[in-house]
Amino acid sequence: MINNRRRNFRGRQQKNNFRRRSPSNHSVNGHYSNNAGNKNFSRNGSLSNPVSIEKVISKYQQLAKDAQSSGDPVLIENYLQHAEHYSRRLAEINYKSQSVSNSTDKSDNVVINTDTSKDKEI
Repeated sequence: MINNRRRNFRGRQQKNNFRRRSPSNHSVNGHYSNNAGNKNFSRNGSLSNPVSIEKVISKYQQLAKDAQSSGDPVLIENYLQHAEHYSRRLAEINYKSQSVSNSTDKSDNVVINTDTSKDKEI
């Protein structure tokens, strides 16, 4: 047995055949991958464009109306909850954009108040 040789262990294979992703500039089996197109992709499904959120809200409201005509109360509630969620998301985005625009307006209108009066009570 050689004790001074480093042992390379193979990782245990997961039950669901999960493979870890390697960094994009790392070589895997001699091949380099370049996935620069996914840098701005958000995996959590968050929508940041207010127009697309409004479309999603109207889609779920229409689906709720269709479910109401079919008479399925569970499906109606499900679609209305989705619409309400995206309505809150839209309100949050609008609030953030207003606060950002207000902070830039305030920083543009900063007035420096210097007190040059020398009338001080002793």
